Amino acid sequence: MSKPLILTYDVGTQSTRAILVDKQGNIVDKVQVKYKEPYIRRHDGWAEQKTDFYFAHMCAASKVLMDRNADKVQDILACVVTVIRDTLVFLDENNQPTRDIIHWLDARKCDFDNPYPAWKSFLFKLIGMDKGTKIAYRTSKVNWVRQNQPEIWDKTKKIVCLPAYLNFRMTGRLADTPANTIAHIPMDYKKKRWMGENDLTRCMYDVPQEKLYDLIPSGEVLGYVSKEAAELSGAPVGLPLISTGADKACETLGLSVADTSKVSISFGTSSTVEMFTEKYFEPQPFLPSYPSVINSAWNPEIQVFRGFWMLSWFIKEFGEKDAEEAAKLGISTEELLNNKAAQVPAGCQGLMLQPYWTPDVLKPDSYGAIIGFADYHTKYHVYRAIIEGICLELYMSMKAMEKRGKMNIKEVFVGGGGSKSDLACQILADVFNLPVKRIHTHEACSIGAAMVAFIAKGEFDNYQEAIKSMVHEKDVFMPIKENNKVYSGMYNMVYKKIYRHVKPLYATMNNLKERNML
Repeated sequence: MSKPLILTYDVGTQSTRAILVDKQGNIVDKVQVKYKEPYIRRHDGWAEQKTDFYFAHMCAASKVLMDRNADKVQDILACVVTVIRDTLVFLDENNQPTRDIIHWLDARKCDFDNPYPAWKSFLFKLIGMDKGTKIAYRTSKVNWVRQNQPEIWDKTKKIVCLPAYLNFRMTGRLADTPANTIAHIPMDYKKKRWMGENDLTRCMYDVPQEKLYDLIPSGEVLGYVSKEAAELSGAPVGLPLISTGADKACETLGLSVADTSKVSISFGTSSTVEMFTEKYFEPQPFLPSYPSVINSAWNPEIQVFRGFWMLSWFIKEFGEKDAEEAAKLGISTEELLNNKAAQVPAGCQGLMLQPYWTPDVLKPDSYGAIIGFADYHTKYHVYRAIIEGICLELYMSMKAMEKRGKMNIKEVFVGGGGSKSDLACQILADVFNLPVKRIHTHEACSIGAAMVAFIAKGEFDNYQEAIKSMVHEKDVFMPIKENNKVYSGMYNMVYKKIYRHVKPLYATMNNLKERNML
């Protein structure tokens, strides 16, 4: 064996990638297959996909990768699968689909049919989580199917997260890790097992125990590539599939965040700030920390649900002329807009955006807000304000987690598609007033997943050794003092006060909507 490799499958929101990774963290080769239709929207707010859509794209990417790397197949030690979260598959007694996949971007809501015992309803109201638990219940895909498709619910014998289903298609075994089981299902993230029948919050999405699947630790051999999967994907028959974790967990590890002095920022479709801890704590009251792919640890996380998706939304709604100009210049629309937004001063001359385009459990009445408009503002001010708003929200989230976890963050590592933007990385450094580091590849998720497999196969003794070998800092963005002064003033005097002041108005807007007056 000349150079040991790991075959990684990174199944994302917009595309699937099959990648060969070596022990030095090099991307030896990569094949990316973009989706023509990332999800099917049969009704407003719905997002579904055919059950075998993702497996078919995995195999398509893998087949091309294996064919053009036939001379390296003998060097592949194992394969790993890392996948988007909160995307559910419904299966019958033969593990065949009973309906289409419900995607994480799905925004349908079921009725709140008073499912909680009276004492739990009273307790939730007492601790201020009455609205939050109702939102969690109403946005649960399993509750919607149970209420609205009872015949499908009765046929469904297993409800699994998408990565567990892909594991099954590759190996014939339906199982996964706690680090890959991130969804609105009854998971006890602190104990890294399914909730017990009497656990307090199980009533929010009470999937019967027999409909759940086996959980195993990260870094174990989950199974071996079957003959059928090998024929479809080109991967060798019998290749071990090593259990890993969800995309955010693998990305956090792939950015070298495996100690308490670092934080991982993902500039993805949804944007997140993630930490590493071996002492469990809730990143926000009543919200769990998710299991790390390192079995002894967790990744406390706060998410901006509509993160860099907002830039895609901006381009779609307001960037038609910019797209035409960019095409003439031979550059991407994002690059053109970044160049234009870089000419806008830090702070956007008083324009400020709060990126609550999707409400969460702790801010159930929230909406997005843009304040400070004046006649000199342009659409490029708005574009930059989106980036600044995401960074300010992530900063507020990091400071809250630092306090709750008694941590002191000294370095920021950034990943996700948005991290390709120098402008976004510099704004992040200026807001956080910390060095922001970009590693040698944008495929941090695959690097993290490959680390787990290399350690499982004995190529590294521990994660620190793997990080030293596989993660290399490429760019460092140092905070600009003058810009940080602007952002500090914005944050302390305006940004962190916005929600508190407009919350009553948001609640009134929700009431008007519920009464069909808006």
